[in-house]
Amino acid sequence: MGITRRRFAQGALGAIGGTSAIASAAALAAAPSVAAGEPSPGGRGNPIIVSTYSFWRFRDDSKLSIDQCLDEAARMGFDGVEILHMQMESEEPGYLQRLKRHAFVNGLSLSGFSTHQGFVSPDTEVRKKNIEHTIHTIELAYALGIPTIRVNTGRWGTTADFDKLMANRGIEPRLEGYTDDDGFGWVIDSFEKCLPTAEKCGVTMGLENHWGLGRTPEGVLRIVDAVDSPWLQVTLDTGNFLEDPYDKLEQLAPHAVFVQAKTYYGGGIWYALDLDYPRIAEILCKQKYGGYISLEYEGREDWRTAIPKSLELLRTAFA
Repeated sequence: MGITRRRFAQGALGAIGGTSAIASAAALAAAPSVAAGEPSPGGRGNPIIVSTYSFWRFRDDSKLSIDQCLDEAARMGFDGVEILHMQMESEEPGYLQRLKRHAFVNGLSLSGFSTHQGFVSPDTEVRKKNIEHTIHTIELAYALGIPTIRVNTGRWGTTADFDKLMANRGIEPRLEGYTDDDGFGWVIDSFEKCLPTAEKCGVTMGLENHWGLGRTPEGVLRIVDAVDSPWLQVTLDTGNFLEDPYDKLEQLAPHAVFVQAKTYYGGGIWYALDLDYPRIAEILCKQKYGGYISLEYEGREDWRTAIPKSLELLRTAFA
């Protein structure tokens, strides 16, 4: 009986496959082992993305749509985009799916979702409202295909004016009659109530070192350690430790699932830090952090020139 071309091809592929398997096994035996969950020690640099906040920064008459931000991010050469929830024009399903498609056809990942919430309140109804809001944004992230959201503790609210808060280096008095222990208890309990939705949706909450009870690495870790869940980790912001940032960033780096990188070309809107990004990259590299670096541009220079310069800076540092 004559052999068919298909049978011949199958036999040939089997022979090649057997040779490949032997070669692959030898290569794997010679390669260094990598622990489960750790990135491979290859030559890939961190993907650099941009927050839509970088194009707006809450400045009057300068709010770009998310669609415009996606177009600019693709044109400039970013790998993806972090969406600022407050910048979205809609939460309708059709709008969300259109954003996903817009990013996809431009070769961009939707990698982060920056949200706002505040749990530092003795009022159970206020906390309940913020828990519901956080659960809602987790579900929005899931609908957008985004794997992580930035979350905050919230703050006491005794300094109403944000400019005054920044002038005070993010420090404000406690609410009269209450202690930090009260505040931490409210925050921990609130995040615990968000965990089932985070796990169901596969969306990791990243607690940012931000104003309020998350102003220090000790405050962030007190909450993350108490909740003790893979679904609440750390969003590491390079620009929110205003004094001696490197030791503080090093404390949080082992828990980082997302990194926001500040730049201040033209001088900062509220303040400016002279950040050593090669040093920060080394801190993260020691922890085998292979995840996203999201640019948050906070300078006075026009974003059209400052954001490309920021991209070049971060590409070089995290190559």
